[in-house]
Amino acid sequence: MPAMMRIRAIALTASAIALAVQPSLAYADWPPGGQTQFPSGPSGNASSGQISATAAGIRYDTSKNGSGPAVGGLSPTTTWTPPACWYAPTYTPQQFQQESEAIWSEPSVGYQWVNQQRDRYVNGHPYTNFNLDKAGHGYWWTAIPNPDRLTDPNAFSCTEQPFWVDNGQSPPPIQNVISPQVLAELAYAKVLVPNRAIDMNPAGIQTVNLNTWAWLDKATFKPVSVTASLPALNISATTTATPVALHIDPGTQDANVYPASGDCPINADGSIGTPYTSSDGNNVPPCGLTYLRATTSSGPYQLRATITWRIRWTGTGNAGGTLPDGTFGTTTPVSVQEVQTVVR
Repeated sequence: MPAMMRIRAIALTASAIALAVQPSLAYADWPPGGQTQFPSGPSGNASSGQISATAAGIRYDTSKNGSGPAVGGLSPTTTWTPPACWYAPTYTPQQFQQESEAIWSEPSVGYQWVNQQRDRYVNGHPYTNFNLDKAGHGYWWTAIPNPDRLTDPNAFSCTEQPFWVDNGQSPPPIQNVISPQVLAELAYAKVLVPNRAIDMNPAGIQTVNLNTWAWLDKATFKPVSVTASLPALNISATTTATPVALHIDPGTQDANVYPASGDCPINADGSIGTPYTSSDGNNVPPCGLTYLRATTSSGPYQLRATITWRIRWTGTGNAGGTLPDGTFGTTTPVSVQEVQTVVR
């Protein structure tokens, strides 16, 4: 099947190892607190039974996200990644019929697969005539590949066949069925945080054995958030990233870092470290480093400052929780000189 058709038809393609969908099962984890039904069915034009593309799609509110020319995305501290695909309400019965028959008529589609699909959705095993008699009372749910990850093979890993869900009922308990938590995980991928080097004193070229103070201003590093919502189901989730620590890697073993772990915790006021003042002299900083050897012709040291951001989310139905911490680092080339003392 051609690549473009694959994207179009993924929701209709059965996997050889697909699990059987049990439409009668309640989605027990949605939402926390004992409620076993979604708040309402998909929104749309009730008279025509059409579900709009904007209503079926996920919306993102980034008004409280990191902004400006110097921002970047977070890297989870574990191997976790946001969903590459998910299941959501996609078609009315009429739309599903039109889309299915259009795909079935493609010359490159095998007749055996078409017959299997027709038996499932038309001939009553288990659905009859695309559920046209249920128009206005529910929607066909299909696999949705993450549009930001279409080059990732995992975007096509949601291989459950399309299934029907009545309005007001819970979808079957399939992994990655759209929910507040899935929305929170998708919002995670949209979070942007400030991308700037730490403040240092002395700035610029460093001197061997001279303590360097490092800090981050609280006004620059503050919580950011993204809200993902699915109007079709009246559900949403807000994912918030809060800076909690700075890790300093001097780029060489010939250096001391403060604290010794290199991890500078966040202060009570939201700042990290302490700005240098002239009265500090060469005192040991609460957050900083000391280079012990000058750089050579091989080039400057690569000082890396990595901010850890704690991730929490809240969503519809009093849902909420945590997601893996995220990190974002910047690298700054640092040249270190050695001051020669002349004795006469």
